[in-house]
Amino acid sequence: MKRNAIQTGVAVLALVLSACNHKSSTGAGPKPVAFGAAVVEVSGEKQFSAVGTTLSQPVVVQVNDDQGAAVPGALVSFRGPAGVAFDPPDGLTDSSGQLTTNVRLGEQSGRYQLTAATLTKARKMAELKVEEIALGYQQVLARQLDDQYCSRCHNPESTAERVSNYDNLETKPHAFTEGETLNKMSDTDLVAIISHGGRALNKSPLMPPYGYTLSKSDIQALVTYIRMISDPPYKAAGTVYARQ
Repeated sequence: MKRNAIQTGVAVLALVLSACNHKSSTGAGPKPVAFGAAVVEVSGEKQFSAVGTTLSQPVVVQVNDDQGAAVPGALVSFRGPAGVAFDPPDGLTDSSGQLTTNVRLGEQSGRYQLTAATLTKARKMAELKVEEIALGYQQVLARQLDDQYCSRCHNPESTAERVSNYDNLETKPHAFTEGETLNKMSDTDLVAIISHGGRALNKSPLMPPYGYTLSKSDIQALVTYIRMISDPPYKAAGTVYARQ
């Protein structure tokens, strides 16, 4: 009886996940050899990429049991809004209890909520929500401007291509993702401080003016980009998640 119930639960999971991912297959999918209690994120959330492109880093999740220990051999399946593709869309966790998938975002700009799901021993679904951001043309342009003019100071992380000046500044600039601060500023304020420098809003004079370097459309694109990547999300009227 117990084995039949588990087999029924696995069959239901396979049907649900297959429908969510709109897959067609002539063969059966992977069969779980173990069951966990929760799915947790290892890496890959809150990335930015142009619409219709693959995220630069894969999304990695882990299945844990009710004691928090990793569970190898658990079935995990990924789903998301229309247009999102996963490679692979499902699979069994490895010896470390983890599964990795590459994610291609849809053609609509905005925030995408993705789901990783597994079946528990109690034959219930355990789900994890992760969020990724698809940048439209204007935001892609702004990201290039950010890389060229802004990130050397506003991003504290140094890379091989760009050494950050953040630690050398007495007044630390806000990262563009820092929604706790930037969400409280109006679009007009953001335009003013980018155009005329920190003094425009009685902020640090170390923030230089870019009104003679960037066009008005460039500055507006930067404001749109800041709003798009804000964490927590910027709560503007009309901001919606891409639909399932």
